[in-house]
Amino acid sequence: MSRKIHIVCLSGTREKLQMAAMIASVGAASGDEVTVFFSMNALAYFIKGDSTEAPVEGEFGTLLAHKGVPPFKQLFQQAAELGDAQLLPCSMALDLLKITDDDLTPEFGKATGLTKFLMDAEGAQLLSF
Repeated sequence: MSRKIHIVCLSGTREKLQMAAMIASVGAASGDEVTVFFSMNALAYFIKGDSTEAPVEGEFGTLLAHKGVPPFKQLFQQAAELGDAQLLPCSMALDLLKITDDDLTPEFGKATGLTKFLMDAEGAQLLSF
C-alpha cells in the first residue's frame, strides 16, 4: 500500500533541507506518492545557476558536507526523476523573491498556492521542515 506524503520545506538550513530530501527520496523510491512544497527560505536554493550553500545549524550539518552524504539538492532531484515526486514552488514566495517558474531548476513543477497544496494533502502524512 502506498502512502501519501506531503512535505513543507520552509527552512533554509542544511540539516532541515537534508532530512526533507531524505524522506522525499526514500518515499518516492518506495512507491509512495510524494509532494514537496517549497516556500520562504528553502526556495532560494533551487534557482538555476545559484550555488549558494545552505548554512548549518550545528556540527551535524558540517559532517553532512564532509562525509560524502549526497546533498539535499541531489536527493530532491532523484526523488523527482526516479520516483515521480512532485516538487512545487510556493506562488507567494516566487512573487516575493521576484522569480518565475523558469528561474527554478528543471525538476520543479508549476507554482502552487498554499490553499491548493493543503487541499491536495487531505488524508496524507504532512511533515514540515
